[in-house]
Parts: sequence; structure tokens; C-alpha cells
Amino acid sequence: MARVHLMNVSPGDCTIIEHKTGRVTMIDICDGNLETRVEQARESMAMESHVATKGVRGNFRMGDHPSNPINYLSDLGIKNIFRFILTHPDMDHMDGLAQLLERKSVANFWDTGARRKMNLESWGRQYKKEDWEAYERLIAGKQEGTTSLTKLAGALFEFANKGESQDGLFIVAPNEDLLCDPDENDDINTSSYIINYRNDAGSFVFPGDAHDDSWEYALREHKERLENCDFLLAPHHGRDSDRSYEFLDVLRPKLTYIGNAPSDNIEYGEWSRRGLQIITSNQAGNVVLEIHDGSYDVYVENLAFVEASGVSPIIKNKQGYARWMTVKTKGKVAA
Repeated sequence: MARVHLMNVSPGDCTIIEHKTGRVTMIDICDGNLETRVEQARESMAMESHVATKGVRGNFRMGDHPSNPINYLSDLGIKNIFRFILTHPDMDHMDGLAQLLERKSVANFWDTGARRKMNLESWGRQYKKEDWEAYERLIAGKQEGTTSLTKLAGALFEFANKGESQDGLFIVAPNEDLLCDPDENDDINTSSYIINYRNDAGSFVFPGDAHDDSWEYALREHKERLENCDFLLAPHHGRDSDRSYEFLDVLRPKLTYIGNAPSDNIEYGEWSRRGLQIITSNQAGNVVLEIHDGSYDVYVENLAFVEASGVSPIIKNKQGYARWMTVKTKGKVAA
């Protein structure tokens, strides 16, 4: 059974996929330099009036208690990452990259070829020069034990969408025209990967921080891979970012996970007015999707959120997370 782990990191992205093949994919990393995690007693979780997901009001403040994805991997007993996919070189997508390479084996690194200049000062004091240096080693192909691959939309290569024995990953964006020019101050988000993951439950979409031009290209060239998808990781953590949300009219995801961002910056209404189900990291903490044939179970770390949803947190996965809901899907689609 495949599993998708959606990490509660703030703010940024990190997704871990345990494939049926036994290989592990990691898409982005954030909070990999987090030293400790302040645990929050479930019985004292505060809830404030705020619309967050269909049928449930409350800010459960799980965003104040992010996880270190490297420690999380260790708790799962995962030592080897088959591929690390960097959607784009923003520091909140490679925060802890140096520690990841030091503590785990990373066999392959995917990169779009988008480049930008280092500017740690403007990116915030929480980010480390060591992570940028690790990134530079990877794009130069100088990280010992790691094969670096620069691949763009539609690329077919080993272990990427080349048959049933592979992992169901397909690059939907960017193409070469979307790559930014660091000397022109182009928007790095336009260069972000959009990854389509096909599995037994259907079609999942992981878009990094993809912006309007990215979606326009992806929907023009690969609409059949994106429309009516079964799961979406909200681009740019669900932030408004002066973007168009017309892509939601095509994707129509059965469930969207919205990562950590200031609530005032998240466009909840873009999902609610379309009648689309969402769940936020601030409510649920870490989320695990356990994939079956024609459905996936949604397990969440925060048991209080499950109870507030009117669900008894009796059924739990091996991590002790409670099942919040089961999403019925159209089932497996061709890779």
C-alpha cells in the first residue's frame, strides 16, 4: 500500500511518498533545521472562530507545532530517499537540505534547471547558508552518492512514468520557456514543478508554488492529467499571492491540503465557493493518505480536529493518527 505524508511545516512544503515499489520520494523540505518540537496537549488545544474546512470552524493552532521531516523519516524507519524533488529554489522548500543529505541517503535529485542568486538576508534569518551550499552541490552534480537530473515537462526517463513497475510520477510543468532568468528578476514560482502522481486511488497533484503562467501552460498541454483530480496540495500553501484560481475550475480536487500560512493570506473562499473540500495543516497537523484501490483514507495527527468534525477517533494508523475520512475516487488511472 502506498502512503503520502503531508508534513506540517511552517511556512513551506514537504511531502513524503512511500511507493508500492518500496521506493521513497520526498518533494521539498522545510523545518529540517528545527531542533525541537513543542508538543501541544490535545485537551488544551485552543479553537478560535475561523472558517477552515467544510463543516468545522476553529483554528487548532497546529501551525505553532511544526514537525522536523528528517526526524519524522527516522520515526518511520526510513533511511534511504530514492528521489528528492526540489520544486523550485526558494529557501522554504529547501530548509534543512544539508541535514537531509547528512543524515539520509539520497539516491536521486530532480531539478528544473531554474536558477536564482543567493540572498539569504532577504529570505530570513531562520534559513542557513549550509542549505544553499548543499543545493549548489546538487545542481552541480557534486553531491557524493546522489545522481542529479535536470528534467522538464513531459520528460520520460528511468523511474518516471515508464510503466507499471515505476512510481507513477509525471512532470506537468515547467517547460523551458517558464524557467526564470535570475538577471531579469523573473518570478521563480513560474519555474516551479507541477508533479502528477498516478496511483491506485487516482490522480494526485503536487504543484509547489506554481503561479498563473505555470497553470496556463500545464492546463493547455496536460489538461487530461489534471482535470477532476483526486487530491491537490494547494500551491504556495494556499496563499493568495495575487494569483488566479481559475485552475480550480478544471482540477476540481476531491480534497485539498492547505499548508501553513497566515490565515489572512489564505483564500479559503476560492475553495468554499466552488464547493471543494479542504483540510489545513493548522487544523490537522501532519496528514497521512493511505491509498487503496478506488479510495484513500485520510489520517490526521490532531485527534481534537477529528472529534470536532463529529468523527470518533477510534480507527488509527500505525503512527497513532486518527482516520478523519475516506475519499472515494474514480480509481487507478493510466500512468
